[in-house]
Amino acid sequence: MTVTPVADPTVGNLATPVNSSYFSKAFLNALPAYRPSLSPNRRGLEVGMAHGFFLYGPFAITGPLRLTEYGTTAGLLATIGLVSILTVCLSIYGTAGNGPNVQPPDATIDNPPADLFTKAGWAEFASGFWLGGCGGAAFAWFLCSTAIVSPLVNIAGGVWSTN
Repeated sequence: MTVTPVADPTVGNLATPVNSSYFSKAFLNALPAYRPSLSPNRRGLEVGMAHGFFLYGPFAITGPLRLTEYGTTAGLLATIGLVSILTVCLSIYGTAGNGPNVQPPDATIDNPPADLFTKAGWAEFASGFWLGGCGGAAFAWFLCSTAIVSPLVNIAGGVWSTN
């Protein structure tokens, strides 16, 4: 396979063996941002859940209150705070100027979702992101509080004994 332009060669959108392979196309088209037949709110919910779930760990395990009894709660509140800041940034991006930039079809994404790239669609995405991010952080907080995962969190935080 050679490197060929997708449409106009002056744009710089090239089809390479990496971005136009079957694996790359299948992987990227399965992400919530590009999966067909999802509403913008559902897309934001899925993306927010992943971000909230994975942002909780660094705040809870490496945060300044990690060795106190409030470390897990502080991690939850810090994660919710960051998800809220990111939601404000998403809202600003969606309302500034003419709205979000519409992604044209390219070598990897054949049919980008048109309903996401409107001001109303982006606002739904941002609200779903906030709800999913807070829910993902709360779920991670709950999991880290269970008897099975709590010792692993202590080990990751540098506490080797529970005395």
